[in-house]
Amino acid sequence: MSEQQRGRRAIEAGPTGRTVAENLARLRKVRGLTTRQLSGMLERNGRPIPASGITRMEKAERQVTVDELVALAVALGVSPVALLLPPSARGARDAEGRPTQAVTALTGAGEVAVADAWRWAWCNDVLRLPDGVDEEEADRLLLDFLLNSRPVGLLSTEGDDRIASAARGTRGRSDG
Repeated sequence: MSEQQRGRRAIEAGPTGRTVAENLARLRKVRGLTTRQLSGMLERNGRPIPASGITRMEKAERQVTVDELVALAVALGVSPVALLLPPSARGARDAEGRPTQAVTALTGAGEVAVADAWRWAWCNDVLRLPDGVDEEEADRLLLDFLLNSRPVGLLSTEGDDRIASAARGTRGRSDG
């Protein structure tokens, strides 16, 4: 009996879920794997998902749990972020042949530039600042983001002076 027949509504995939579905299918095919082969890899890795489940995930008909997302990333040899975000930050070209910025829809954030989404996922920058934020508040928000997004032991100002500059209140200024 399906979830809907038991009275529970299936959770519809949002924009990030649809991106995961597309990336899962793309990466599986790039690796030359059938759904059955990927299913076997997942089973050997301790997180079994039947081939039919993978097919349903690729069609965005089945939700991917966080544990499954990580297991799929391990099996496919990619970061979990590679399943969550679009594979290209390149936009199209406008009528005059100028490049445009690639955008994507993120669950809870709406449309954002793909490059901004990747910088956010890599813990390099806030996804977006609220409208009307002054430079001091932007510094505070960046510092808070960096301190709470990166793990203890890997957090370092070495090679990334934005943490130190945000703490000093000199974010983005060349005179700091």
